[in-house]
Amino acid sequence: MTVNTPGELIHHTVLLDEAIEALDIQGTRSNGVYVDGTFGRGGHSRKILAQLGPQGRLIAFDKDPYAIANAEQIQDPRFSIVHESFADMHAELAQLGITHVDGVLMDLGISSPQVDDAERGFSFRNDGPLDMRMDTTRGISAAEWLAHEDEQKIREVIENYGEERFAFQIAKAIVARRASESISSTRQLAELVAHAVKTREKGKDPATRTFQAIRIFINKELEDLEIGLAAAYESLAPNARMAVISFHSLEDRIVKQFFASKVKVAQPDRRLPIRDVDLPKPQMQLISRMKPTEQEVLRNPRARSAIMRVAERLAERGAGGAQ
Repeated sequence: MTVNTPGELIHHTVLLDEAIEALDIQGTRSNGVYVDGTFGRGGHSRKILAQLGPQGRLIAFDKDPYAIANAEQIQDPRFSIVHESFADMHAELAQLGITHVDGVLMDLGISSPQVDDAERGFSFRNDGPLDMRMDTTRGISAAEWLAHEDEQKIREVIENYGEERFAFQIAKAIVARRASESISSTRQLAELVAHAVKTREKGKDPATRTFQAIRIFINKELEDLEIGLAAAYESLAPNARMAVISFHSLEDRIVKQFFASKVKVAQPDRRLPIRDVDLPKPQMQLISRMKPTEQEVLRNPRARSAIMRVAERLAERGAGGAQ
C-alpha cells in the first residue's frame, strides 16, 4: 500500500499483505482486539481495519505527532490512536479496559516521510535542522545532545548503535568541531563524518551508520523495543499472534532472542523426580520468518533489509517452530 501524507510525501508500507496474513484475522478472530504498535502512516492499520468484523477493535500507538495527526483522519468507531510508545502498551491498554488482545503488529522501521522531510533531521541527504526526535514534543534533539555529551559517550553510541568501526575518529571530530562552531544541521554532521571516515562501504553513504546510531539513541529505540516486546507478550490472549518487522541487525537480534526465550524453556536436570506435567512449558511457538520479495524491493528499495518474525502465544503447551 502506498500512503500519501501531508506535504505529498509518500510511504510504501513494508510487508503489508504478509503482516496482515500473519495476524490471522479471520472467523471469530475478526471481531477481536488488535494492536498496531507503530501507526506510522497507517498502511498496516488501514489494512487491519479492512479485515476486522463489526465488533472488532484496533488500538494504534505512535510517538510521532505527524503520525498522530494522520491517524486522526481515520473516522472509524473501531479505531483508536494513542500518542505514546508501544513500550507503554500494557498500561495504556489497561486504561482502555483491555486486558487481552488477539494480535500485535510492530513495524520498527522509520517511515519514508520522516526520512524525506528535511525538517525532521533524519536524513543526511537533505539539509535541515539536526533534530532526529520521533516525538518532537519532548526530549532533546540530536544537536542539543552532541553539543554537551562527552567524547567517550558519543563514541560508544556510534560504535554500539551504528556498528561503526570509525566511531573513535567521528566522535573526536565532533568534539573538535563543536569547540569552534555548533553542529546544528544534518549537512554539517554528514560532511564532518565523511571527512572522518577513511574508507567507504560500496553503495552506502559514510554518514549512514552515524545517523542511525544517533537516531536510535535519541529515541531510546532499543530500550523501547525490549520493554515493548514484553508488554506485547503480556497483552496477548492464548493463541494470539505477534508479528515484528525489523530493519537492522540490532533490532532483529533483540526480537529473535525474545521469541527464543519464550520458545526454548530451560529444563531441570532429568534425574530429578519431576512429573512431565510439572515441567516448564514453552510459552510461544514460532510461526514464520520472512523477508520482502524481490518485486517489493524493486518497488521500494528501503524494504531490502526488512525481516518479519511471527510467533504465537500458546494456550498451555507446545513446541517451537521454524527459525
